[in-house]
Amino acid sequence: METAEAFKAATLAAQGFTKRPTNEELLQLYAFFKQATEGDVTGERPGGFDFKAIAKYDAWKSIQGQSKEQAATDYINLVNKLKEIYA
Repeated sequence: METAEAFKAATLAAQGFTKRPTNEELLQLYAFFKQATEGDVTGERPGGFDFKAIAKYDAWKSIQGQSKEQAATDYINLVNKLKEIYA
């Protein structure tokens, strides 16, 4: 299966989880998804008390420099692993 097709299938699978993954797993999914679709994080780190936005920014920033293709592969692999637990 081509990576683009597998990525789309993984995105749909992640949306279909019947149980909620841990916050750490959700942040990993977010970071890989954003890196795969948009590339490196841009803009300033959120400030103040928006802890959710800060955590998401930091997760995405932690994989800065990773190629979109590698991020897509990592996303697919993570969703496949999580499907066994949460689907």
